[in-house]
Amino acid sequence: MSQPSVIFVDDDPHILQAMAQTLALEDIPVTCHADAPSALPAITPDFEGIVLCDYNMPGMDGLQMLEKVRAVDDSIPVIILTGQGDISTAVSAMQQGAYDFIEKPFDHEELIELLRHAMEKRQLALENRRLKAQLRHMAKPGPRILGDSPAMQRVLALVNPILEISANILLHGETGSGKDALARYIHESSARGAHNFVAINCGAVPENLIESELFGHEAGAFTGADKRRIGKIEHAHGGTLFLDEVESMPLPLQVKLLRVLEEQRVERLGSNEVRDVDVRIIAATKEDLKALSDTGQFRSDLYYRLNVVKVDIPPLRDRKEDIPLLFHHFVLIAAARYDRESVPLDAGQAAGLMQRSWPGNVRELRNLAERYVLLGPAALDDSGAAGEANITGRQTLSEMVDGFERSAIISALNACHGSIKDTMVHLGVARKTLYDKMKKHGLDKAQFKD
Repeated sequence: MSQPSVIFVDDDPHILQAMAQTLALEDIPVTCHADAPSALPAITPDFEGIVLCDYNMPGMDGLQMLEKVRAVDDSIPVIILTGQGDISTAVSAMQQGAYDFIEKPFDHEELIELLRHAMEKRQLALENRRLKAQLRHMAKPGPRILGDSPAMQRVLALVNPILEISANILLHGETGSGKDALARYIHESSARGAHNFVAINCGAVPENLIESELFGHEAGAFTGADKRRIGKIEHAHGGTLFLDEVESMPLPLQVKLLRVLEEQRVERLGSNEVRDVDVRIIAATKEDLKALSDTGQFRSDLYYRLNVVKVDIPPLRDRKEDIPLLFHHFVLIAAARYDRESVPLDAGQAAGLMQRSWPGNVRELRNLAERYVLLGPAALDDSGAAGEANITGRQTLSEMVDGFERSAIISALNACHGSIKDTMVHLGVARKTLYDKMKKHGLDKAQFKD
């Protein structure tokens, strides 16, 4: 969220200059316009500031501008400047939705106080709007993909446009990087979310059983098959089949899976009946499937069938900006599970977490958050983890300072539940400084509201 600003409109150049200087001295951003039409393009529903305009202006007067602004967003405060003879008109403007009016010549302190109150009202209106949108989003079932880092934003920018397209997806990422969570997010966020999400770890099922797990079997199909069993593929009809560690699938079974993908039909073991299935496949791997297919360890035709859309999930060390947010999220979950208090990290602790290399990625972070809830700050000093630096990619001093600054602000916002006023006190900075640094680091206080 950027710092709120003022759009000032007056046809008198001397007043424009004086107002620009007055507001600059108060650290209030202002843009000045000599007429209303030139100011209106800057007025959008997302405009975070307020409008201060003269009543008597040629072409379009203050009341007409008020009408135009309210047509865009009636929660944008509009303050009218009036002469002594315009009081009745100003009262009329208030009845038509103006925030307030102030009479020329105006008192400096009175004007600044009025502007600040109007800007606070605008921020509250926007915050309320954002929170309502967030609540609508959070009301939807299913997992959330947390992360504001550029790396995760690129992932979501790739995934979100294809949610409603039943194309097969290949997820590639290190162990613990969140492939299962992303697969569930894709499923729950699509129309297939009303049907089953069926997951199978191809590396965890014995080779002699995985065919039956996927395709199902009829009674008597093999020794021990006492009754009919619906396979994973058939159970996922209308929904999503998630094949984790797909590189572990035996080559003979890959041929059968390829036929299912091509024909959208499945045949249980021991049966001659073929059944139609409508299944979206999301496969996940930590290996380079293309390299495996080039060496014959994975079928190239199946690779290309699965790799309609490939999504590379970044390791946690490449999205360190997300660590404080993710850790806070996991702490809240663990605190609720174990009926413990959730204690936010301080700036030093958050910075320490951001310096680790996290070989276990998000899964390792989640486990640490649980230990933190159970054991307190001592959990952060586990042997082998304390003081661990990112050996794979050393940071410059500037990068480390920026990272520490961002983590300190995130920790303070978490501790203050998104309250800008309390965060200013917590960090000992001015409001403008805090807003500027939040803008620099891409932080929005709405993220930290309970």
